[in-house]
Amino acid sequence: MKEQDIYTILQNTSIAKDVYKMVLAGDTQKIKKPGQFVNIEIPEFFLRRPLSVCDWQDGQFTLIYKTVGQGTQALAKMPAGQALDILTGLGNGFSVSQCGQTTLLVGGGVGVPPLYALAKALLRAKKTPVAMLGFNTKEEIFLEKEFVSLGIRTYVATMDGSYGLKGLVTDVLAQIRGDYFCACGPLPMLQAVCTVCDFDGQLSFEERMGCGFGACMCCSILTRKGPKRICKEGPVLLKEEILWQ
Repeated sequence: MKEQDIYTILQNTSIAKDVYKMVLAGDTQKIKKPGQFVNIEIPEFFLRRPLSVCDWQDGQFTLIYKTVGQGTQALAKMPAGQALDILTGLGNGFSVSQCGQTTLLVGGGVGVPPLYALAKALLRAKKTPVAMLGFNTKEEIFLEKEFVSLGIRTYVATMDGSYGLKGLVTDVLAQIRGDYFCACGPLPMLQAVCTVCDFDGQLSFEERMGCGFGACMCCSILTRKGPKRICKEGPVLLKEEILWQ
């Protein structure tokens, strides 16, 4: 169930090339699962901007976002102390209970943030997450140290080979054993993950949204059970549901 409220920026700082970390204070009761997202009203912009929740606790939550357009560029300029109108508790998150004992967490770029909260939830459930993070260059890497600090195996791949393994994050995936996966990133990466992994998993999709809570239907994708809205039935869907076109 969504909730609309006013939140105060505690921190909004650059952590990598074109990537920012924003910490906000306010009611977090509607955030229940890793993989859920919030929808932020940015002054002077008609549509809200949906961003995955990276982490949360009572009274505050963390977002990590990339400046890819005028809206996120405006967001990056907002100072600590500014208030924002935000919808929280949106979307269907990852199901920890469905994850395997050794769950591979596969993230590409800004698909990485929700996997951090998922890794913490898996550890609390006495399961073993393994993180595989993919970026274009060394300058774009973020959250690697945070995953390592959780005490889990963490692998990084860069397209240009400037850090870690040279190539795609799926190149790392092919070398690691697991019994389940959870992935978040661009569509081609998600499809490649499904091709590489011969076991079950969950996929978190990144789609353009209008309302962010299921009313406008503009973020629907086709599944074996018919159209599903990424903002409502998703963003997390099961591997076996997806019809790749």
